[in-house]
Amino acid sequence: MESATATTIYEQIGVKPVINARGFNTVVGGNTPTPRMKAAMEQVERYYVDMNELLERTGEIAARLMGAEAAYITPGCAAALALGTAACIAGDDLDKISRLPDTTGLKNETVIQKGHVYQYDRAACIVGTRLIEVGDANGTTAEQLDAALGPRTANVLFAAHLDRVPGTLPLERVLEIAHGKGVPVLVDAAAQVFPLERFTGFARSGADLVAYSTKYFGGPNSAGLLVGRKELVRAAAMQGFIGFETVSQRKAFGRPFKMDRQEIVCALVAIQEWLEMDHDRRLAEVERRIAHITRALEGLPGVATELLRRAGASPRVLRVSVDPGAAHRSAGEVFDELRNGSPSIWVNREPDALLVNPEPLKPNEVDVVASRLRALLA
Repeated sequence: MESATATTIYEQIGVKPVINARGFNTVVGGNTPTPRMKAAMEQVERYYVDMNELLERTGEIAARLMGAEAAYITPGCAAALALGTAACIAGDDLDKISRLPDTTGLKNETVIQKGHVYQYDRAACIVGTRLIEVGDANGTTAEQLDAALGPRTANVLFAAHLDRVPGTLPLERVLEIAHGKGVPVLVDAAAQVFPLERFTGFARSGADLVAYSTKYFGGPNSAGLLVGRKELVRAAAMQGFIGFETVSQRKAFGRPFKMDRQEIVCALVAIQEWLEMDHDRRLAEVERRIAHITRALEGLPGVATELLRRAGASPRVLRVSVDPGAAHRSAGEVFDELRNGSPSIWVNREPDALLVNPEPLKPNEVDVVASRLRALLA
């Protein structure tokens, strides 16, 4: 009944529903709140609240859960990166806060290793910093990073999902060099939520600020989390969406980063649930689904399957490699037919393979994905 209702709503709007075998990605709507989160949101809707008090209290609880000095719930990881960078530039100086994104005369450089340049580094620069890429195609040395840090450096941006990429400096070395120059390090750990020791480990690593996206651990698509040093998290909160009314009584950069009270509470419940969850059971269910899809593809010419185990938000993924000569179609063609078919099925892809993440699927959708893949590849 729930599925039918959702489909009707989408049809009334004029958009096509998607079966999500791709992952908890923004472009397909992130995640779906659990019953516990939905119940919490319903309770929140009963009363209005002092939003500043709500943010402070949820931040205190989130910090305790994460083992961090402080925490602040944000509308997504990109907002956490932006507000975190703003905190590194302006601190709690009200005059500087009111000037952003005009950083004339302020620290206005965000440093990043060449091998860590990625599409979301832009989020840390919308507050007025300039991205300084250090190193070259051969990598970044400690000497190069040290030389790049100066009086104009606001922070170092570290992309956690690219840690240990050949030619790049690991987080512990970056922290050593940056802190030697008095420069804070902002870690983008958006999807680095599993194993749990990795999820909470960044806050204990010495990183000054760490940003997460709650959609990767069961929370709302529109929520994120910033944890780290108390004075920097406090400065980020001062520049948040209620900074106009509650802190500075003047302009603050983060006004567009508004959140509902329901989202804030849901984000906190998501942290609690993720840390309490039986992840062995969760992964066993994902592997069962992968095995089911794998069996449906057994014996097909030109098709090979592989279970991928990795850290992060998608710890179990099925790779379906397609040899276009033997299968008489390419992975790209199958990818397009899945997406354009009815129902529309979204997966990820590599040049010669499809990546299927069955974790977001409803139980009845596993058969649909398996059958559709077999029909297209048979």
